[in-house]
Amino acid sequence: MREASFVSKNKEKWQLFDDVLSNKKQVSPDQLSDLYIEVTDDLSYAKTFYPASNTEAYLNSIASTAHIKIYKTKKEGKNRFVQFFLKEFPLEFYQHQKQLLIAFVVFGFFTLVGAFSASKDADFVRLIMGDAYVNMTLENIENGDPMAVYKKANETEMFIGITINNIRVAMYAFVFGMLFSVGTLYIMMQNGIMLGSFLYFFYDKGLFWESSRTIWIHGTIEISVIVIAGCAGLVLGNGLLFPKTYSRLESFKKSIKAGLKIMVSTIPFFIVAGFLEGFVTRHTEMPDWLAIFIILISLSTIIFYYIIYPIQLTKKMQNEKQ
Repeated sequence: MREASFVSKNKEKWQLFDDVLSNKKQVSPDQLSDLYIEVTDDLSYAKTFYPASNTEAYLNSIASTAHIKIYKTKKEGKNRFVQFFLKEFPLEFYQHQKQLLIAFVVFGFFTLVGAFSASKDADFVRLIMGDAYVNMTLENIENGDPMAVYKKANETEMFIGITINNIRVAMYAFVFGMLFSVGTLYIMMQNGIMLGSFLYFFYDKGLFWESSRTIWIHGTIEISVIVIAGCAGLVLGNGLLFPKTYSRLESFKKSIKAGLKIMVSTIPFFIVAGFLEGFVTRHTEMPDWLAIFIILISLSTIIFYYIIYPIQLTKKMQNEKQ
């Protein structure tokens, strides 16, 4: 490869690395490490094929500066777990706000589609939810306890079962991103339609408020985190669709890593959602104010951690470097 072609192919990556070292841009510690490895590989290549060139001198300069930067970054936190959730992940997730918005819009749109379809076709809810569930719920309504489905199973068994099922759905949303993001969008569509038809079913029975104050106790976190898993799937798919300056394989590897970090971040929230559904939602006798309080706290936590906090932390880091 000619030197000019080599430079043209890699200059954007080198510039990004140089900007990070100059504190003009921020990346996560893992991204910095990846860039360092790639730049040092490029330096070795330049030493072999373009000895004593300006390219070699430039790469040698930024590579030698990088070691100190990486060493300092890796020493910042002794507790890797805490650092991941409080700093590393939020900084990286800031880059994926667009994918989060797309996942949310698609899910929300098909929730409306589900509700609209249920309003036009009385059998649509049965098609989506199944006859067994609909018949059981109708029986519960006749018995004066519409939310009895949340009271039948043992608390612990329900907690474990629901948590595992929710993580399974989220993994589908993530892994199906390998189908160039189309698979993830399908999962968002499927779950959105299910939610919309489910909500309309209770609305049609005059139970919209009673069902909402009960369902959203756990559903606020549960549904939100499924959308976030959809974001992870879109990140994965985008790595295949838009490799930028990387090879498609290298871009795919990076997108897998980024998507897995998003999935790891959702695990505590899925556990909380499962706990709420197993132990709290069943108490339909709780006062409205308490149900609303739980719902608002859940919603505020999700919005803060996945939207507000990444923005605040990124701006703080940028200001500190100025």
